[in-house]
Amino acid sequence: MSRIGKKPVELPSGVTATVSGQTVEVKGPKGVRSFTATDDVSITIDGSAVSVTPRGLSKRARQQWGMSRTMVQNLVTGVTTGFKRELEIQGVGYRAQMAGNVLKLNLGYSHDVDFTAPAGVTITAPKQTEIVVEGMDQQLVGEVAAKIRKWRAPEPYKGKGIRYKDEYIFRKEGKKK
Repeated sequence: MSRIGKKPVELPSGVTATVSGQTVEVKGPKGVRSFTATDDVSITIDGSAVSVTPRGLSKRARQQWGMSRTMVQNLVTGVTTGFKRELEIQGVGYRAQMAGNVLKLNLGYSHDVDFTAPAGVTITAPKQTEIVVEGMDQQLVGEVAAKIRKWRAPEPYKGKGIRYKDEYIFRKEGKKK
């Protein structure tokens, strides 16, 4: 039994969900999101809650049960509050600034790195050493944050680079004589 799959997804006020076949569409204050589940699960709406049940006892059906319920929960969270990833920049001379829809990064290269925000994601730089990535789609927000981080991943000796706000960098000791 899936502990996650058993729980129904509650729909807060202002959020509506519709099911057509295997597709769930959720509308909320931030927009509309949809998810298509596999044939191993069935999705139903009971009042103000969406419940997911497996169609069999196979291993795949039980796997899809919890995953599908989590995907529906992410749809509801995305259209109500949205998702956010915060990055911080550490290093002398490393900084970020927004110019319209383009994030300009000075990361110690001979050139500036220009990163254009994709549709559905908003990037802000409240300080020169902070970047905030926000959006409705959790997967897209995480992917954009990972792409920004990849330009200068934190190194273990001095800790310079772009890191997630809550990330711990294991520090190494330098060479000894």
